[in-house]
Amino acid sequence: MRIDVNRKTAIIIGAGPAGLTAAYELLEKTDIKPIIYEMSNDIGGISKTIAYKDNRMDIGGHRFFSKSGKVMRWWTNILPLQDISSHDPETTDRVMLIRKRISRILFRRKFFDYPIMLNFKTFTNLGLMRTCRSALSYIRVRLFPIKETRSLEDFFINRFGRELYEVFFKDYTQKVWGVPCSEISPEWGAQRIKGLSIAKAVSHAVRYIFFKDSSIYQKGTETSLIEQFMYPKYGPGQMWEEVARIVEERGGEIHLLHEAIGFVHRQGRIEEVVVRDESNKNTLAIKGDYFFSTMPVKDLIAALGDDVPPEVSSIARGLKYRDFISVGLLLKELRLDAGSRKRKSQDIVPDNWIYVQEKDVKVCRLQIFNNWSPYLVQDEKTVWIGLEYMCNEGDDLWEKSDGDLLRLAVAELVKIGAVAEKDILDGLVIRMPKVYPAYFGSYDQFHVIRAFTDGFENLFLIGRNGMHRYNNQDHSMLSAMAAVDNILNNVRSKDNIWSVNAEEEYHEAK
Repeated sequence: MRIDVNRKTAIIIGAGPAGLTAAYELLEKTDIKPIIYEMSNDIGGISKTIAYKDNRMDIGGHRFFSKSGKVMRWWTNILPLQDISSHDPETTDRVMLIRKRISRILFRRKFFDYPIMLNFKTFTNLGLMRTCRSALSYIRVRLFPIKETRSLEDFFINRFGRELYEVFFKDYTQKVWGVPCSEISPEWGAQRIKGLSIAKAVSHAVRYIFFKDSSIYQKGTETSLIEQFMYPKYGPGQMWEEVARIVEERGGEIHLLHEAIGFVHRQGRIEEVVVRDESNKNTLAIKGDYFFSTMPVKDLIAALGDDVPPEVSSIARGLKYRDFISVGLLLKELRLDAGSRKRKSQDIVPDNWIYVQEKDVKVCRLQIFNNWSPYLVQDEKTVWIGLEYMCNEGDDLWEKSDGDLLRLAVAELVKIGAVAEKDILDGLVIRMPKVYPAYFGSYDQFHVIRAFTDGFENLFLIGRNGMHRYNNQDHSMLSAMAAVDNILNNVRSKDNIWSVNAEEEYHEAK
């Protein structure tokens, strides 16, 4: 049953998973017209898919798996799950594949399971002395845990022991975030690691011997331990391009290359947004009844103008982000292997991605797109990979030319024994700003910003950058769904939106 609300309008900033989910939900459940303004020329935000010479690139690697049955059903309603009789990927494009989940850590030129498993292979790779130190360190922290978890370092040590923290988390996390774990809020670990621990990993391994959950829902399994996931035939962007098509087909509007640069607000309500059309630099003032923001919080607060309290503006300016460069390389073959023999392109490593924990290279993670979906690769005899580099916008790495970045990527792959330079066929560079909202800088005062923005009854902050929270795409979707439900049910509190992907023990002090 659709609700008659006299065709009000909702202005949505951003055409990523959160913004598009909000638009879709509004059209499904209300008569509110969604109008999306997206600053780029792409659909999907960081969940978009880049097409390059008939090869497709996933920016970051997006597994379609959620603990929320609502989200899982939502996805398969848009793109049906593969089925030989009716949804065969060989004969139809609108289909969700079922993929096996494998990811590992490359450390000291050896492969470790990810998440870390306490098995013979791990013990062999670590060596007897380090294995013993790891076991003793873990026992010690279980008996005498750090009582007050002040940092991500404390969080990791309490979960895995100091020895495993220093081997597998300390250096890699600093490579990713650019600051030590001791300067990052433990809330990051609570949201990204959640229930994963050595005890859970051991329990999962033992249970797997006797019982394997073959369903795509895998209920009762920690997200980091799932065995399989769904994936659109042509990458995550296919999902969001399809949602965008449905939104427009049902009467919603999507305007690309339109950046929100200002808001007009009075007495606790947003009245209009000022957007700049990047194609001609003209500005437009758009009135609306509801406003959904997925834009970075730092930019939102700046766009709210001079009436923002100085303390809120100061905290917003202090928010930090981590930026992202992905280098795509097309190869004749990938030589990287768990053993010593060389693999051919038809027999590449099985991983979706590999965490590169080697200190002598800058690359953080290696994606093998063939293993996400064979349909991402135009020629099945080639290997299509992505190297992920973390940086800060404007730093030396970000400012390198595309040519220099391609040469760096090739040199690092050669150094770790993954490729021979003669096997490189082609490549491209993608830069993505503000991919990871950081849990340092002024983040510990973010509650002040939240209290201010929650004061606007018709403003809803949703999504990863909209909430300055390291959400997966399903969390971003759930925040959008919660916001739409609040409108539908006339709920003024935003608590249910902020409770998505939150561990309350790290918020109590606030």
